[in-house]
Amino acid sequence: MGTGSDMYRQQILDHYKSPRNYGELEDPDFSHTGENPSCGDTIQMDVKLDEDNEEIEYVSFTGDGCAISQASASMLSERLVGMTLAELEDLETDDITDMLGVTISPMRIPCAVLGNQVAKDGAKIYQGELDPEDYGETITEE
Repeated sequence: MGTGSDMYRQQILDHYKSPRNYGELEDPDFSHTGENPSCGDTIQMDVKLDEDNEEIEYVSFTGDGCAISQASASMLSERLVGMTLAELEDLETDDITDMLGVTISPMRIPCAVLGNQVAKDGAKIYQGELDPEDYGETITEE
């Protein structure tokens, strides 16, 4: 492991210990909660869109879980600002693991992508693509 990897590990610990955008937004355009049943991580993502409902203006999250899930949600809350909902939908697992900057074991991938999946599912419910009655919570198992 090189110095670069250590830097990313420190970044993950920093986001875990001092999460960015942690808390609930007042009057979000959508809010969604999901969990990873394999390890018990939970994330709620709150999203506020711009006045045209085209770009993400604010993101906050709350949750409980391992350092990877919480740090990933914190980093994602910063990355999503300025994105459109279509760009959110285009984010893939590799984008999230690249954002983290360290190799994530296959068993930890669901932890890393939980916040992203919760945000995507919340956006789909907001856009009427998923029925909240049928899709009340995000369950991530990869």
